[in-house]
Amino acid sequence: MKKKVAIIGTNGLPAKYGGFETLVNYLTKYLSDDFEIYVYCSKNAFPKINNRKYNNSNLVYIPLNANGWQSIIYDSISILHAFSHCSALLILGPISAGYILSINLIFRKKIITNYGGIEWKREKHSYLSQLFAKLNYKIATKNTQVHIVDNDAIGLELKKDFSLNSYKIIPYGGDHVINLRGEIKFNSKYDFLNKKYICAVGRAQTDNNQHLLISVANNIPELQFVLISNWNSTEYGMKLRKNSTEIKNLYLIGPVYDQEEIDEIRSNCFIYIHSHAQSGTAPTLVEAMSLGLPIISFDSIANRKTTNDEAIYFTSEDDLTRILKNINHEDLKQIAIKMGKIASENFKWSKITEEYKQCFY
Repeated sequence: MKKKVAIIGTNGLPAKYGGFETLVNYLTKYLSDDFEIYVYCSKNAFPKINNRKYNNSNLVYIPLNANGWQSIIYDSISILHAFSHCSALLILGPISAGYILSINLIFRKKIITNYGGIEWKREKHSYLSQLFAKLNYKIATKNTQVHIVDNDAIGLELKKDFSLNSYKIIPYGGDHVINLRGEIKFNSKYDFLNKKYICAVGRAQTDNNQHLLISVANNIPELQFVLISNWNSTEYGMKLRKNSTEIKNLYLIGPVYDQEEIDEIRSNCFIYIHSHAQSGTAPTLVEAMSLGLPIISFDSIANRKTTNDEAIYFTSEDDLTRILKNINHEDLKQIAIKMGKIASENFKWSKITEEYKQCFY
């Protein structure tokens, strides 16, 4: 009989929302022959879908949002339900319901926690939300058997704040992307595909520094900037969009969930900028590396570890402006080659899912 494993903490499947969902997609794709997997899904995220199976795994729907304040109830119900019938639980981010893992003293299930980012320090959260997040992380560290971080920088923070001494580093994969350089299937939708442009992808939140990128675009009118984000989902994003309408060399594109479409946009840029300041191994960065793009990245410990110190790094608006005005195209070519090599060695889904497989036993 197969061991029953629950995966909790995402919108669910099919994957279209972010890195954790993509991870779940490949875990179910590669490991459903070895385990009986139950993926907890937000019914609100898939109102027109009622599939009970995906990638030969079971889908369990909860009629709540996986994000926002409802995530506390959503994750809590998912964990309690999983305790009743699964032997192992994979928790993807304990920010909402890490507190409830303390009752595993009763159930004695195997808990595997992927801690995601340093949520208790992110500026996008209020002070009270940061305190609640820190409490959840602390309780999760005390009630988890297998601790997973996607980047050693996250592990060092957990060690410093919660005295966590042992953890596994398992990054995200990126080899699901397809390099579509030279293809312009979507040029009728995006006229910038016929131009030379810089690209960046990330959620609209302060620590992803879209405000900095927009200011740099305003400083360098001769370069085209394409920024892809969920602009209308946050006050920060809506304000940026409203205040930047006069910048003619700036394209603010809404979220793109079609894989071919997003791959075509990224593949045809001549520079990819990763501006995230607080992420671990950011899926968007791993995907850009896997596409063999030249990377200019915000200078953080996590980003340097992901790119193996082989990208170009910036820390401020002036810094990035200077870099872009003096960029050497031969340097970009060499960086692109290095990024592709690092990705092919470290960020393959077959390797990553095998590491999770060992955690589930």
